[in-house]
Amino acid sequence: MGIGPSTKETSLHHFRDPLLDVVSQDTDVDLMGIVIVGTPDDNVDKMLVGTRTAVWAEAMRADGVIISSDGWGNSDVDFTNTCEQLGTRGIAVTGLNFSGTVAQFVVTNDYLDGIIDINKSADGTETNVVGENNMVELDCKKALALLKLKMRKMEQHR
Repeated sequence: MGIGPSTKETSLHHFRDPLLDVVSQDTDVDLMGIVIVGTPDDNVDKMLVGTRTAVWAEAMRADGVIISSDGWGNSDVDFTNTCEQLGTRGIAVTGLNFSGTVAQFVVTNDYLDGIIDINKSADGTETNVVGENNMVELDCKKALALLKLKMRKMEQHR
């Protein structure tokens, strides 16, 4: 398992990133930055990158984070750990990830309730069509709307 042709984001997709477009155009939120994190092979390093990302967001006093991944399977370990590290620090988190027919992560925790499945193939599988299962504007709008709701709910409980 891992990154395949349909879940692989092309260079053009990165230059025209729909998540960046949606978040940067929304006047209700402040786009504080973008953190790009690789997917290490070693589990110790997977835990490290998730923790460092969450500490960074906490130090920036972020109220919320949208996390995305263009991989699945082994990449789920660092993705879900990052969600958990953010959540345990009181930072609202939503995300975009390919789940498809699997519809579950290889590891789970209590902070994955805001993840939008970016699967686009009719049968819910990873395919050989480059970029078929990438996030699109509608996915990003859903993730942002869900993030706003989670941030509002967290603010009401403070």
